[in-house]
Amino acid sequence: MKYGIVAFPSKEIQDFANSYRMRYDSHYSQLPPHITLRAEVETDEAGLKAVADKLHAVTQKAQSFHVSIEKVGTFKPINNVIYLKVNADEALYDLNKALHVDDFGGPAEYQYVPHITLAQGITADELDDIYGQLRMTEINFEESIDRIHLLYQLENGSWTVFETYRLKGEN
Repeated sequence: MKYGIVAFPSKEIQDFANSYRMRYDSHYSQLPPHITLRAEVETDEAGLKAVADKLHAVTQKAQSFHVSIEKVGTFKPINNVIYLKVNADEALYDLNKALHVDDFGGPAEYQYVPHITLAQGITADELDDIYGQLRMTEINFEESIDRIHLLYQLENGSWTVFETYRLKGEN
């Protein structure tokens, strides 16, 4: 089984993201819009429970974080992905760093870019067209996130919450 760790944004942001994801994201039905904190890691049931315990210890010290979203970005040419660019305070980066140690599956494969995916599994031409349209769209979201979620993947490919963790209030 695979697990991952995410933060879900507000319903307002999820509704905005889903208005694009339902048309342009091949993973739309598998998982709601989210900010990935720890990408998927393979484990077994005992490993998932161990991660849950370790995550509880991490979140006892982790601060809630503030995010603002004002524009879109793309991972082109590496991946044909369009995303909402998440600007966040240091607490998000600290949490991400704490989740990329051996206890949680080791170091990250890529440099961390906080984002909410809008489109993936699209062609290069589709990416250019959609990205061009989205760059002209006014985007302005701001919020604090005070909880994160340990997810695991079901046999049908969809993800479900195993446990939710509250983060400490801001300093």
